[in-house]
Amino acid sequence: MDDKDKTYDESYIQVLEGLAAVRKRPSMYIGDTGLDGLHRLMYEVIDNSIDEALAGFCYNIDVVIHKDNSATVDDDGRGIPVGLVERYDKSAVEIVMTMLHAGGKFDNKSYKISGGLHGVGVSVVNALSEWLEVEARRDGKTYYQRYDRGSPASELKVIGEAKNSGTKVTFKPDKQIFEITDFSFEKLSTRLRELAFLNKGVKISIVDERSGKSNIFQYEGGIVSFVQHLNENKNVLHEVPIYFEKTRDGTQLEVAMQYNDGYMENIFSFVNNINTQEGGTHLSGFKSAMTKTLNDYAKKNGFLKELEGGLGGEDAREGLTAIISIKIQNPQFEGQTKAKLGNSEVRGIVESIVTEELSCFLEESPKIAESVIRKSIMAARAREAARKARELTRRKNTLESSSLPGKLSDCSEKDPSKCELFIVEGDSAGGSAKQGRDRVFQAILPIRGKILNVEKARINKVLESREIRDLITAIGTGIDEDFDISKARYHKITIMTDADVDGSHIRTLLLTLFYRYMKPLITAGYVYIAQPPLYKVQKGKEVRYAYDEETFQGLMKESEPNASVQRYKGLGEMNSDQLWETTMNPSTRIMLKVILEDSVEADRIFTILMGDLVEPRREFIQAHAKEVRVLDV
Repeated sequence: MDDKDKTYDESYIQVLEGLAAVRKRPSMYIGDTGLDGLHRLMYEVIDNSIDEALAGFCYNIDVVIHKDNSATVDDDGRGIPVGLVERYDKSAVEIVMTMLHAGGKFDNKSYKISGGLHGVGVSVVNALSEWLEVEARRDGKTYYQRYDRGSPASELKVIGEAKNSGTKVTFKPDKQIFEITDFSFEKLSTRLRELAFLNKGVKISIVDERSGKSNIFQYEGGIVSFVQHLNENKNVLHEVPIYFEKTRDGTQLEVAMQYNDGYMENIFSFVNNINTQEGGTHLSGFKSAMTKTLNDYAKKNGFLKELEGGLGGEDAREGLTAIISIKIQNPQFEGQTKAKLGNSEVRGIVESIVTEELSCFLEESPKIAESVIRKSIMAARAREAARKARELTRRKNTLESSSLPGKLSDCSEKDPSKCELFIVEGDSAGGSAKQGRDRVFQAILPIRGKILNVEKARINKVLESREIRDLITAIGTGIDEDFDISKARYHKITIMTDADVDGSHIRTLLLTLFYRYMKPLITAGYVYIAQPPLYKVQKGKEVRYAYDEETFQGLMKESEPNASVQRYKGLGEMNSDQLWETTMNPSTRIMLKVILEDSVEADRIFTILMGDLVEPRREFIQAHAKEVRVLDV
């Protein structure tokens, strides 16, 4: 018998008191300890201020990122209660800050509607911060208390008078917990803009003391302004968005929607200001009512005589931009991240309200109704053409000995998690990549020239493109409504183009395809952009590569004047060994992972860059010209 202790008794049982459990397993409470988890701390504090706004007591919220990466959220709500809670012999502030599942959001008295119903928000922030300071302004006084890593470092004390009420929380994320402690001004601005749209009239400001950047968000139009913002670079079918608000059985529904002449649906759903990215019963009810109402109207007015089977859901939503925001007392979310609503009763409520309000609008606005119906009918015909194209492709693949594209040089590894696909611009670079690759796990698919701009094409036109069909077949997931990420043949799909204007355009075209029709590839983290070097600097036998201008200038300062320099204009200028060494070898290459942080901003940028309107594109380029680090002319 070895000397290991094989006993297992009561002495091994541990109970993590207070906030120790949060520090021990932070990912259980905030998802992860990376960038998303870091920003969740800020969201939890901000959400408390928003809950005050929902209750009708808060009109201004100020967010500040300080130079040391601490942050402050200050509101003009009622202020956290400061009185003694006799059962615990502690102030209400301290209980809220140090105890999980403590707060005023469980009985629907102080807060009829709240996003933070789990009651773990600010206490988790406290637990995962190096320090946290809270000020509560109530009854003409300002109360203050400090905490270090979740534990009180001072007593609650009065530090001055207060002219108004409110709460101010300042905290510094703990480097012992987080991989990154730098807040993103852009990421926070995105969320604050969203909250300002969803809470009509509330003024939200953000200041970044590190850079001097600032934003103020306030929208008297609420979600109508939100829809107009989403559609600002698109050709709309009706100038004024459709809007209605109604409360039924304790559920308050607010909908704003507007059609444009594009081919993508763009729907965002919210519950108590929380972005339900995975939808849920409220979104299902909205979609069901939309399809039924448009079909009923179209049939009643004789639009469907030549269309068998009526309009499908995708047809009814083509070109639709919509915001669905509901407020309910007891939302049931799937998981702590609150990405999907599960309340079964909500579907029926939303369905009935949308049916009533949309039917009324269509009857009162026959010209708009007709333009929407005719667009939906065209979408239905295109969808039928796309279905036939898919069937033809499947039959062709079945009849041929190999269903994979002929120009795909596949890898021998069959485990998708170990496989990489390089989408390479041009036959010359494709040839070098094929010779230089590791054939075991790296596959090469060369593409010739620029693929179809899917931003300006319906799905049937997309499927008629040979280049896109080859790409879809190689990846294996299918596309659009047939998409199945479990069938992905590669878990690393890398776009490898020249570092010039044409290469940038091809990269953007491919990213547009992935975003519009194969978005789960991006959200799963499967899409990458290769970073080939711009310069080769050689002195004698020593060869070094520079991937940006800054590195190149540094190398030139280190080298003697007689060093030889080669500027790579394209991938085809590198031989297979160089391409492997600089761009494809996992131990030496530099690759950028494509991450979707903000769906609203991503949709706006793809519309600007790839849409029909020239002026927004020109303005975007002029505004961002100073950010260009490499310009090949």
